[in-house]
Amino acid sequence: MLNKSSLIKPSLTTKFWVDFDWWKMQDRNWRNSLVSFMCPKHQELFAHAGDAQEMDLVDPETGEVSRGDGLIQTLVEHCARQEYFITSNTPLVDSVFKVFLVNHNQPLDSVELADRIGKPAETILRTIGTTRVYKGIRPV
Repeated sequence: MLNKSSLIKPSLTTKFWVDFDWWKMQDRNWRNSLVSFMCPKHQELFAHAGDAQEMDLVDPETGEVSRGDGLIQTLVEHCARQEYFITSNTPLVDSVFKVFLVNHNQPLDSVELADRIGKPAETILRTIGTTRVYKGIRPV
């Protein structure tokens, strides 16, 4: 049975996000891709960490402790906050993916993505709005 939403062609106002579950199922090396986006200090730390490294994560605002993936948490809370995380030389798909990391994977449309990475919204849509899924970036 076809998913009805897969038959709808995305537009400039279609919201996208990173479907991490899809990405994990499709790419056995997804963790290596995430490590490559980390700052040098954390690349070294996580390069040989293997599969999911659950650890205690502390919410800095509430102090609440939860279990989660340390790699993803470190990438989002530290590495994605570095000024060189997204540059004008970063490939388009990587830039879009990184924007979702910085934005805590909140859905964004092509126009909002264009504002953040300085590329035309139409180009972004032509790249991520196809049937091919890059790095788990899919319509919501």
